[in-house]
Parts: sequence; C-alpha cells; structure tokens
Amino acid sequence: MKDIYMNRELSWLKFNERVLEEAEDEKVPLCERLSFASIYQTNLDEFFMVRVGSLRDQMLVNQDIRDNKTNMTAKEQIDAILEAVQKLNRRRDDAYERMMEQLEKHGIRMVDFRTIGEEESRYLESYFDREIAPLISPTVVGKRQPFPFLKNREIYAVAELGTKAGKRRIGIVPSGGGMFERFIEIPSMEGCFMLAEELILHFIPKIFKGYCIKAKSLIRVTRNADIDADALYDEDLDYREFMADLIKQRKKLSPVRLELSREMDGSVVEILCKFLDLKATQVFRNEAPLDLSFVFTIQDKLRKNSGLFFHKLVPQKSPAFQEGRSMISQIREGDKLLSFPYESIRPFLKLLTEAAEDDSVVSIKMTLYRLARQSKVVEALIEAAENGKEVVVLVELRARFDEENNIAWSRQLEAAGCQVIYGLEGYKVHSKLCLITRKHEGQIEYITQIGTGNYNEKTARLYTDLSLMTANVDIGLNAAAVFQALTKGEVLEKSGCLLVAPKCLQNRVMDLIDEEIERKKAGEEAYIGLKLNSLTDKKLIDKLVEASKAGVKVDMVIRGIACLKPGIPGETENIRIISIVGRFLEHSRIYIFGKGERTKYYISSADFMTRNTVRRVEVAAPVLDENLKERLAAMFSTLLSDNVKARQEEPDGTYTRVVNAKDPVNAQETFYAQAYGAAISRPAASPQGSGT
Repeated sequence: MKDIYMNRELSWLKFNERVLEEAEDEKVPLCERLSFASIYQTNLDEFFMVRVGSLRDQMLVNQDIRDNKTNMTAKEQIDAILEAVQKLNRRRDDAYERMMEQLEKHGIRMVDFRTIGEEESRYLESYFDREIAPLISPTVVGKRQPFPFLKNREIYAVAELGTKAGKRRIGIVPSGGGMFERFIEIPSMEGCFMLAEELILHFIPKIFKGYCIKAKSLIRVTRNADIDADALYDEDLDYREFMADLIKQRKKLSPVRLELSREMDGSVVEILCKFLDLKATQVFRNEAPLDLSFVFTIQDKLRKNSGLFFHKLVPQKSPAFQEGRSMISQIREGDKLLSFPYESIRPFLKLLTEAAEDDSVVSIKMTLYRLARQSKVVEALIEAAENGKEVVVLVELRARFDEENNIAWSRQLEAAGCQVIYGLEGYKVHSKLCLITRKHEGQIEYITQIGTGNYNEKTARLYTDLSLMTANVDIGLNAAAVFQALTKGEVLEKSGCLLVAPKCLQNRVMDLIDEEIERKKAGEEAYIGLKLNSLTDKKLIDKLVEASKAGVKVDMVIRGIACLKPGIPGETENIRIISIVGRFLEHSRIYIFGKGERTKYYISSADFMTRNTVRRVEVAAPVLDENLKERLAAMFSTLLSDNVKARQEEPDGTYTRVVNAKDPVNAQETFYAQAYGAAISRPAASPQGSGT
C-alpha cells in the first residue's frame, strides 16, 4: 500500500499552522489576528501538556510502541514535533513583531528600557518598588535552598548569579500568578505599556543585591497533564473527591517543555534542564512574550476602533419557533434544528425552563460535558428538581481542564435534589443528549434533544454546532435506553435508530460505508460526506480507502487532524479533504451516506477518532425530516464551496488555500447572512418540518 497515512501529531501541528496563518493574514482585522496568535499559543500549550506528555509516558513504559498508521515510535514522533514547532514558533515571532508594529499606528506600543527616557525609567522603578517588590518571593538555589517547584505555564525571571568568591548560583523570581497587574501603563507616554515580567527582569539586580548578574531571562515551563483517571481510581474512594485530588496532582507532573525569552549561556540552560529533567531539544527560545493572553487587554483598549475587529454578528432567532407558544407543542408539530452560532441557543434554554415548570413533565435526563461558568442549563435543571421532577444528570468529571467547573456544578445539582452520575468506568461520556419525558393524556411522550456541541451558552456563540429537537417516538425510546444503561453503569449493547458508541457506532458507520461500496459495484450512484473535527480511527480510515478504491466519491470537511492523505492514485483518488479555519471554531459533526431519495443524514457528538468511536459514550442521531435533510445538504454544499477560509489537503499531506475563479464563498459569513435574512423574513406562524 502506498503512503496514505499521516501521523496524528504532525497532522495536528498542521492544523495549528492553519490557525497561525490567520494571525499572519493581513486580510484579517488586526485585533483578530492578535486573538489567533494567542489561540495558536494556547493550542500548543495544551498539545504539549496532553499529547507530548502522553508520548513521553509511552517512551518510559515501552520504547517499541509504534503509531498504528505511520509506524513511528514515540521518540521519533517527539523529535519530529520539536523540529516542526521550532519552525512554527519562528513564524509566530515574526507575525507578532509585525502586529506590534501595526499597533503603533493605532496608539498602542509595547516598550522596554531601551525605548523610554529617564523620567519613564524613574516612574517604573518607583512602581516596581511600590507595587511589585513587596509581593515577590525570590529564591537563590543552593544546598539549603533546593530548586523551587515551577508552576505549569507560569512565568519566572531567572538569573545566573556570580558571588564575590567566584561561585555561580541560579536566582529565580516568580513573575506572574495574578499577584500584581501584568499590563503596566506608563502615564507620561500615552498608549505605551510594559509587561510586569519584563519590569521584574530589568530590576533583578535590585532583587539579588550582592551578586553579579551574569545572564538573565524569563522562563516558562509546560508540564505533562496526561493522567489516566480510571487507571488510578480506587473504587473505595469518593469519585468526586478523587478527581479533585487528581487535578492537584496534574499540576505537579513532569515538565515537557522549557521556553526562554533571552539567550542564556549553554551551561545555565544545562543546569535548568538538569533540574527539570529536560533535554536541550525541549528548550525553545521565543522572541514573542511567553504568554500572549495580554493581547485581550490590548483589544479592550481598542474596542472603539471597529475597523480592527470582525464586524459584529449576533445569533439570530430561529424561524423554526414562534414567540409566545409552548416549545414542547412546537416540537411535537415537527422536528427542529438549531445551527449555532448563527441561531440563538435560547429556544433550547426555553425548552428546559418550560419542562421544569410543566406539570405533565415527569423527568429530565441529561449528559453534561462542558458547561458555562454561569450556566442557565444548570439553573433550569435545579428548578426542575425543586419542582419535584426526577432529574438525572450525568456530569463527566473527566472533561479535561473543565474538571473543577464540573465538580462545582455537580455539588450544586446534588444539593438541589438531582440524581448525579459521575461517568462510567473505562468510558468518558461525551454525548450531548437530553430526554424530557411527559405523561400527556394518559400516554408517555418523549422530547429528545441531540447535539454536536456542549450545553454551553458561551461556546454556542463561538463554535459552529447543531442541535436537533424531536418528538419522534423511536428516538425517544432509544435515548431512554441510553440513560437506563448509564444509570446502571453500563453501555448500550444494541441500539435502534441512534448510533451509540462504544458498541454501536463504529460498526454501524462501517456498515453504512459498505452499503455505498455495494451500491457503486451495482452501478448506482454512491456518496459519502463527512464533517468532522478529526479523523484518526484506522478502521474507519481503511474502510473509506476501500470505498475510494471502489469508486465511491468521498467529501470530507475536517477542521483538525486528518490521518489520511487524499488524492493518491489507486488509493484515495476519490477522496477530497478540506479544512475551514475562520472566525468561528468548526465543531459540528455531520454524516451523509447515499445519493438522492435514499440519502441518510446524521448529526453527532463523535469524531472519527478511536477515543470517540470505541472509548466514549457518543450519540449520532438520524435527521428524518425532509426539510431538515435539505437544510443539511445545503450547509454541506456551502462548506465544500468555501474558497475564502478553506484549505485543501494535498496528496503529500500539506494544505493549500482553495483558489478558484468562482465567486468568493466564506461559508461562515454565508450562514450568518442566511440567519439574518431568515430572522427578518420569518413568518408569524410556520412550524419547521413536517414531523416524524
């Protein structure tokens, strides 16, 4: 077989390169480019914490473990990652420098002591003495003062110190952590600012009096955050308290990266690497600040200059719903589909609130993965419980980096009388499923919501997601079976119309692909269309390759990782892969199988990653309403037509911008224009869909 696979980690780096391209793109408003630079850095932080950390653990356990697609060892992958990141970071530094130069034209300037006068220097020294020096806790590393613990992703000033006796020491000063204002304005120079860590580094001689400062730099350590909670869990422990302790442990895991803001003598770097158990290849020298989160403060100061930002877009009212009418009755009339962020999440929130107050509603069951800090979803569930309804909530405490937020919400839900489940042993629950059960006129009825994204009001304005609401009985019964399994600590062994991982999604998708292969062999039209965040599942990849070889046309819109190279003659020549990185984060998952009247449409919480298809509880729901099918088909066609923000994956695994002679199509802006148009022209009464 030809080289059709891409390594997962290197493919992810290509995704983050596409994010970086947005920071480099002069067509993107300046302040938005700052955001993309910060997102690039945040993405990279998490990548090192999770993926590089996991590879490092693999090396310690078994150096012969290999990637099942490219046969690379963990060491080979880490070496390739470090080399690629060095190159990408140089581009990040160049982009940052250009953005800073352009900001000066708009009255914002980052300065240092080489670019300010004596008056400003005196002010800053006074500021340092008054506001910062009393709060810092410097350390000189020695026999009686061991090397301090460096917190994950926090900034420290480090100096090589020389004693009068000619000995060398290392001095370390915590320079962040929120103890003092980071973004310091200089009153006598309007629009001029300095970062607190740069101020600390400059005055490090005042901190370490009696020493000769031979070299100094700011540093930042990234630590491994990859902990297998299930492997460590003792069933005799309270699971929520166990997870709280695990979060504390994660903050103390071994370093995987060291970043420097200045060149330092190699021997000093060696000393730092020795203390941190790092190799020289894991050290990165940055020109840009080690933490770019301050760019959002710059944005706040320039907010009045609308030309520096994307034009304001507000989620619109869905034409599917009519004001002043019961949400439940409208969903009973016909299936509804919300498309975020183009349409508002409010109809779903109204549905929950109505269910909490409706006497005919006997229970609400819901899976929660990532929630907003101020969650109206939780408020509605608490109200329902207080109104005497059965409320069953599965709160996934292992939602990485959201554990603390979820632990806090789980306590509030329990206190209100909700039955709270903390996930399943061995499986994360990643599905986005809500089931409202009613007793109406002596009959049991279900209102089921299945989504592609989290129940999070904030991300519903930033991520593209889909939310299906239906009164379909078969879907409701299948959803009820999912919740019944979850409350027993089990997974569904068989499913009906829903595709439910870990037992009934990967195999069902393979069957759907097989059907298209057989149709093609029989001389019929065959087609597969997929919108995903990532594609890594080798079984599904190989089945898609089989479909391509049979002549089935396969279109994929994959935002992030794609471990398959398209367009290779004899192998993947019938597969096209594009990635859209734009203003909003593409997050919805759509599966399309077939052509014409027999086309099947699904929306799903699951990517085609092994962790989703066989290691998590995920749900894909069929879209049965003909109007909604047409809507999904039009959405997918628009995504494939994007020639503004789309990049196409080439047979060698690289990505190039889609360039053609057609009229410009920015899919995300098109969808927003459609939402605005539909909201303006929405009829007074017009239920969406014909019911199922």
